[in-house]
Amino acid sequence: MPIELTNASFTYPDGSVAVESVNLTINDGERVAIVGQNGAGKTTTVKMMNGLLRPTTGTVSVNGELTNSRTTATTAKTVGYVFQNPDDQIFGSNVRGELEYMPRYHKWDEAKREERVARAADLTGIAQYFEINPNDLPFAIKKFVAIGAILVGECKYVILDEPTAGLDSHGLALLNRMIDQLEADGVSVITITHDMRFVALSFDRVVVMAHRTVIADGTATEVFANDAILAEARLKRPEVAQLARDLGLSQTALRLGEVLPLIA
Repeated sequence: MPIELTNASFTYPDGSVAVESVNLTINDGERVAIVGQNGAGKTTTVKMMNGLLRPTTGTVSVNGELTNSRTTATTAKTVGYVFQNPDDQIFGSNVRGELEYMPRYHKWDEAKREERVARAADLTGIAQYFEINPNDLPFAIKKFVAIGAILVGECKYVILDEPTAGLDSHGLALLNRMIDQLEADGVSVITITHDMRFVALSFDRVVVMAHRTVIADGTATEVFANDAILAEARLKRPEVAQLARDLGLSQTALRLGEVLPLIA
């Protein structure tokens, strides 16, 4: 069953409107990038997906159940959220303890706990840091510790907030391998990001937000080929895509591998 937002709006107690009439469906096993400028409503939208925020009007449902009728903790078992800043999430005295916190809290048996912790560590490449305090680790590695702590659970949907911030090429490769494996396992990956190169390389579906609502929802090729949508959302194409257009090679190419044959 999908995540469904139907005319979902959210207004803060001071009266400021964060999102208005958002209609969006995230299906099982999808990888979806949600893009737009600051203030477009991206973060509020994804926080409504996992119950951190409840819609003021309209509805949000996960697996057919309205989030308004569930506790945040219950929804978070299905929809995991990884914060942009790992320091907002991490509190364990060592990496192993961080990953084991959720299984121990829910009193999982030892075999299940060890299996899920090992899987999360493998996906995020952090096993070698198990006995280290996360606060002593570089920012990029802390990000993977925060992701691992969510992947230990049995979420069907994982939300990544600006996951590429602070990552080098090795970290980006690891992140992409992790997303590929999650997709293969049937886990949906939803990211909010300003990194258009990451979007073009890693996501087939792109949701564009502006003016506190969704203004486009299509493939990466469709979105980055649409001048009007990019202008309205104040987005820039990835460098390769823009260069291909400037040279008159292609209006739709997004990746270097799509451009090189045109040059030859």
